[in-house]
Amino acid sequence: MLVAKGITKAFGDLQILKGIELEIQAGEIVSIVGSSGAGKTTLLQILGTLDRPDSGEITIDGINPFQLRSKELSAFRNQSIGFIFQFHQLLPEFTAIENIILPALIKGRSMNESKEAGMKLLEILGLTERATHRPNELSGGEQQRIAVARSLINEPKIVLADEPSGNLDSKNSRELHQLFFDLRDQFKQTFVIVTHNRELASMTDRKLVMSDGQIVGS
Repeated sequence: MLVAKGITKAFGDLQILKGIELEIQAGEIVSIVGSSGAGKTTLLQILGTLDRPDSGEITIDGINPFQLRSKELSAFRNQSIGFIFQFHQLLPEFTAIENIILPALIKGRSMNESKEAGMKLLEILGLTERATHRPNELSGGEQQRIAVARSLINEPKIVLADEPSGNLDSKNSRELHQLFFDLRDQFKQTFVIVTHNRELASMTDRKLVMSDGQIVGS
């Protein structure tokens, strides 16, 4: 599903990534762990096409996104990659269902079709009754589940998560972690998760350890 070869990235004289080699299979849940400053978030941003590597190559489902033109790259990112952030990044003025369907509307799907797909996701996540609630009316765990639904609305090839449970208590963290595996079983979804949570890392199919800009173990 995803292949990265020789990925490097520097900011000025500081070399962040030093030749990353990585392969992720379809339907796999992979965690990336390591100390702060190891390069995990930088790598995730490049895998998500939010930043470009200085050198190296990435393919997602056989496509090199960095060979696409700007508009094509934006469309590819919208349709093929889902994102989950530590701080859910929900728009406060929008309801739960409106937050979820925003990527679908950007993709060009109709409002009715988008809402129907969004409500199906809310039903799967057990949040149907929260559809018209705004983020400040939801618990932290509910907000993060809405963010998960938003990441799935366009049926992406891969979902990238950056410390998804880092802002949750232990109960909500465990429920969110289990949700990833339930979604993989139901949708054959592929996840790459940067995390400091040892429990989550131990649950994943593979745990990759980063240190000083390189993957040093699994």
